[in-house]
Amino acid sequence: MNLIKSTSTFGFFTLISRILGYLRDLLIAIYLGSGPIADAFFVAFRIPNTFRRLFSEGTFNAAFVPSYSSELASGKQIAQKFANKIFNLLLIGLLLIVLVIEIFMPSFVFIIAPGFSDNSDKFDLTISLTRITFPFLLFVSLSSFFSAILNSHNKFAVASAAPIILNIFLILVLIFQIYLNDDLVFYLSYAVTFAGIVQLIFLLFFIKRYYFPKITFSFKIDYKVKLFFKKLLPSIFSSGVTQINILVGTIIASFQVSAVSYLYYADRIYQINLAIAGIAIGTVLLPNLTKHIQSKNKKKIDFIQNKALELSLFLSLPATIALLIASEEITSSLFGYGSFDLLSVKNSSNALFYFALGLPAFSIIKIFSSFLFARHNTKIPFYYSFFSVIINIIISLYFFDTMGFIIIPIATTISSWLNALLLLIYLINKEYFLIKFDFIKSFFKIVLSTILTSIIFYNLINYFRDNLSYSSEYKLITIVLLIIVTFVIYIFISILTKAFKTTDIKLKY
Repeated sequence: MNLIKSTSTFGFFTLISRILGYLRDLLIAIYLGSGPIADAFFVAFRIPNTFRRLFSEGTFNAAFVPSYSSELASGKQIAQKFANKIFNLLLIGLLLIVLVIEIFMPSFVFIIAPGFSDNSDKFDLTISLTRITFPFLLFVSLSSFFSAILNSHNKFAVASAAPIILNIFLILVLIFQIYLNDDLVFYLSYAVTFAGIVQLIFLLFFIKRYYFPKITFSFKIDYKVKLFFKKLLPSIFSSGVTQINILVGTIIASFQVSAVSYLYYADRIYQINLAIAGIAIGTVLLPNLTKHIQSKNKKKIDFIQNKALELSLFLSLPATIALLIASEEITSSLFGYGSFDLLSVKNSSNALFYFALGLPAFSIIKIFSSFLFARHNTKIPFYYSFFSVIINIIISLYFFDTMGFIIIPIATTISSWLNALLLLIYLINKEYFLIKFDFIKSFFKIVLSTILTSIIFYNLINYFRDNLSYSSEYKLITIVLLIIVTFVIYIFISILTKAFKTTDIKLKY
């Protein structure tokens, strides 16, 4: 496996999905803005979308890939039987969960958005929309199961392309919104669930070469299956801790008007980088790292772990500085149209600024967690993630009355850095991770490249400030061109400082 090449493949399709996701959110910002209807839809959409991220963005892989890879080593038939038991248990469990939540949806929505209960119309609308979107959980979870099998065979393209389907369906609905009037949010909600069905069928078509599911209710739950589910629940929590923190933030933010929308738009922007710097690398890393750990190849383990962390920082550090320098300009350029007014831009950009401070930590958590998942250890990431969420909740609740929704990204960032630090200390103490001198040299070169590029980006933003104002017609094309130019400059500087070596592209891991 080539880490950069595989990450590029996974990252390319993930980036396409994120770009389409931006287009989707831009249209939502134009037609829904940040009012009560938007808040209702974002809560209804946040729930299945959070589960999509929890299951599809590396979390299910964390528990399944090491177990499935071990079974594959014993033979294809044994792996097939193991996978089929997992599939049927998932199917039964998910059907029960969806059924129970649909029946008790009012109580469920009250837990997720308790602040909405003061506005009966908003609360009722959220219940109706969530009832429509919630079945997406079933389809996206099974899709993640299929994706994990493909990833186990080092087939990353199809799995990373599947989420594009959801964005295409939502964009089509928004394009034809002129004919939908006040029913737009209902059509968007139906599109979410329908896209889940199509995504499942899409993956089924490609996975049949490696596995074809057989629905049966007569199977034995053996030790290996029990061990998998014992690992799955902690891995869902630990690998998806950033999403859980954001979901917690959504619950708390529901008590402030439009705060859910502000956080949603800020979240969408920094997630573009996280998708590649954390999720893509962590997903691609896991199968081969598992293989090297099983063969006890210490040299390969140290090499691939250091390179994964180096690549994550190479991608996340410049993105962090760019978001800190131009959070308002980026938010305005991406979403400042139609119903998304100047106040919405300022509030969302403030949230983005504080989320950006935690971006490297969000990515590092994904990488460090993968180091442990490859060793079949999901407990330690779970414990640290649980502690992180508790800290997040305490900070958010304590300061919410005085600081409002802005405390939520601050608390998320603080708790995430704490989580990353705890994971690093544990990995070093257990001698699971050895920081090589080559990594230290590369890290300082990355920092130097980031600083030099940031100075250029800061001056470019100031020079084109008029073109980036809220009222400018050219702000979107301006920010896109500035980011592309800055990225090219960053690569050029990184080659000069040797923070990026072209020879790494051909390296086998």
